[in-house]
Amino acid sequence: MNALKIGIAGLGTVGIGVVKIISQHSDLLEKRCGRKIEICAINAKSRKKDRGIDLSPYHWVNDCKDFVNIDELDVVVELIGGSEGVAKELVKESLLKGKHVVTANKALMAHHGVELAAIAEERGVSLRYEAAVAGGIPVIKAIDEGFAANDINAVYGILNGTCNYILTEMRETGRDFSDVLKDAQNLGYAEADPTFDVEGVDAAHKLAILSGLSFGVKPDFEKLSISGISSVTSDDIKFAGELGYKIKLLGITRCSDKGIEQSVEPCLVPKNSAIASVEGVFNAVYVDGDFVDKGLLVGRGAGEGPTASSVVADIIDIARGFNKPTFGVPIKSLKDALWVNGDDIIACNYLRFVVIDQSGVIADVAAILKKYDISVESFIQRGRDPGQPVSIVMTTHEAKQGDLKKAVKEISQIKEVKETPHVIRIEHL
Repeated sequence: MNALKIGIAGLGTVGIGVVKIISQHSDLLEKRCGRKIEICAINAKSRKKDRGIDLSPYHWVNDCKDFVNIDELDVVVELIGGSEGVAKELVKESLLKGKHVVTANKALMAHHGVELAAIAEERGVSLRYEAAVAGGIPVIKAIDEGFAANDINAVYGILNGTCNYILTEMRETGRDFSDVLKDAQNLGYAEADPTFDVEGVDAAHKLAILSGLSFGVKPDFEKLSISGISSVTSDDIKFAGELGYKIKLLGITRCSDKGIEQSVEPCLVPKNSAIASVEGVFNAVYVDGDFVDKGLLVGRGAGEGPTASSVVADIIDIARGFNKPTFGVPIKSLKDALWVNGDDIIACNYLRFVVIDQSGVIADVAAILKKYDISVESFIQRGRDPGQPVSIVMTTHEAKQGDLKKAVKEISQIKEVKETPHVIRIEHL
């Protein structure tokens, strides 16, 4: 059988990892695929940059858009990134030309996956994206293949290693968010502009993809409720610990009679839960199916080796002749989802207020919570300091999130409340 010839657009950390795997495991890959996998074209912004590996054996293409005109090229590997611009154009044109595409581009798939999947199906080629979600964890394959016999009830987990590292360090060292973020940047875990990571956007792109694949619906990033971790304080982490919880940034997508709930936000999870034990830069994804029950996948969510491994896994599938629908079902079967409004989600919550320590304040807070039918489960106040700001912490029984928002807004207008109240969802996973 003829060799499968690939072109790699983007030679950053992941792209170089792909080159290393294909060159070092050439014989192994041929045995597993029944044919050779050959790199026949490469492209990046700079040809002169030292990438720590000899790239001279490969044909350099000055403009990656020219990949579509290389007749012998079977697969285009897009590792440029971004939901628009060159990345989108390259993927779209490659599919239109009848070339398979493998991408690690979560933003592209979250925003344009349906459009691109339709082109791939029409042209009879594959659009694969294992590396776009959770790095080296094969969660796309798990849902699409291993759990394919199940109706999926929910998918949830830790989808961003940067946030998990920051929250882990904050808990273990007692330091504040901004201090730990600087460490994460120095270690290469966070970008110079960390907004996409710490504000939950990166995890939300991944969750939108998982929603589409899990429930056979068109991914809709705009319907996601997103909150990041920048407002989580060392005090919140300390109080969570006293209550028996850890704080994790979770992506959650669930199917119910009301529709599909999808959100990314910090959550308190029980200390003794499996997901609470996943620390540092690791990711973890639960898949809940009707026959298989719950399955947990844990591993590195980013980095050269893990992410490149997922890219090559998709290339191997193509070399073996596998051609599956991009989102698990044919495009005509993908539904427009009924999305649950974030305000209609029902959950328990952690509340922390900074108030002036004087009589009547707690009664005023409790009265507002009662007004919105929000029941308090537990209460913490450490010490007394009359006339000075103190923290009070409450956890609630299940309540509608929209009602909780109204209550918190009203509580924040009490003159003795000196900070915007902190609200964190509690999930008993």
